[in-house]
Amino acid sequence: MKSRIHIMGASGAGTSTLGHALAGRLPHVHLDSDDYFWEQKFSKQSDIRERLSRIKYDLEHQEPWILSGAVCGWGDGLRSYFDLVIFLWIPPELRLERLRAREFTRYGEQSLPGGSRYEDVQTFLEWASLYDTAGPEVRSRKLHEDWMRELECPVLRLEGNLSVEERVETVLSYLSCERGVRT
Repeated sequence: MKSRIHIMGASGAGTSTLGHALAGRLPHVHLDSDDYFWEQKFSKQSDIRERLSRIKYDLEHQEPWILSGAVCGWGDGLRSYFDLVIFLWIPPELRLERLRAREFTRYGEQSLPGGSRYEDVQTFLEWASLYDTAGPEVRSRKLHEDWMRELECPVLRLEGNLSVEERVETVLSYLSCERGVRT
């Protein structure tokens, strides 16, 4: 069984949701890269040395684990920690629809025109909309594809509008087959 799983993809692709769901079915603890990246959620980034120190400590002391969210760039040195990477991709229109709903759930009326968070939400959504078309200078599919080419572990790709349960079952099936093929 893979004991060090990393789930990555665009913002809104469902990495945290899948990580949480898998941790409910596997003996793995769920860790989320946002908990290391942000000192104050979504407003103030943590110091990169502190962030790396904390995440490395947890990855080294909490096995088995599932780490959701992207670590490309700031966590490039973590590639060797993973024995399986799961890459999630969903169509951009659906992903942006999910993000709009998530931002409304998070900030309510303040995320709408005239609200105190409206400009921040619009900036975030514009950034998130670049994922499928931007180059490696931002969090993009290009950056993720380049990053995954440097991995020594297998990559399981889950692409399309799959439900959480379909994703969970696909991963569990993959892990079950892996036990029979490799140790």
